[in-house]
Amino acid sequence: MSQRYVFLWEKVAIFARMTEDTYKTIAAPAEGIYTEKRSKFIAIALPVQTLDEVKAYLEAYQKKYYDARHVCYAYMLGAERKDFRANDNGEPSGTAGKPILGQINSHELTDVLVIVVRYFGGIKLGTSGLIVAYRAAAAEALDAASVLEKTVDEEVTFWFEYPFMNDVMRIVKEEGPAIVAQGYDTDCSMTLRIRRSRMPRLRERLEKVETLRICSRVDDSSGLPV
Repeated sequence: MSQRYVFLWEKVAIFARMTEDTYKTIAAPAEGIYTEKRSKFIAIALPVQTLDEVKAYLEAYQKKYYDARHVCYAYMLGAERKDFRANDNGEPSGTAGKPILGQINSHELTDVLVIVVRYFGGIKLGTSGLIVAYRAAAAEALDAASVLEKTVDEEVTFWFEYPFMNDVMRIVKEEGPAIVAQGYDTDCSMTLRIRRSRMPRLRERLEKVETLRICSRVDDSSGLPV
């Protein structure tokens, strides 16, 4: 493949990543139950956004189901779907967490934690039986969940002189970003949030406003430029 085509392919890949600005998650907790040879599998699907939330839910459900044989789980975080983990919690390796994670992937979800609690029924299921059971339980919970689509948003922060406020607000009205923060001092400052695919056009229009300067550093507490 020639360098020219490699360059073009890379440009297409970059554009595709920029325009992939939606992802699917669940709107609220959902549950499912699966039974096999007297073993009961209780699955709980939970919307989460951070690892701290995951840890808190795991602690709560491990306490709630303290008498269960196993409390297995898998989670996926982030719009890029790169932060994930599967845990077998004492079941044979790959028979619990991996099938649960597989269902999260099959449903194309992220920002979700699925916990499957097993009460042992006295009859061993074997490796293949466990895989089927954990997969089926996770599927029951995820199938019961309401799925919603969210956008991947980006923020831009900038300074400008007050006489150009009307120019800035015209852009805000026409492009429709959310105003995250704004301040008035010697100059005006503003932080806007908009979905990723629409950010290039917004920045392009803002950069044409006289005196406007886009900032690279933002104060974490105020959301304003420093």
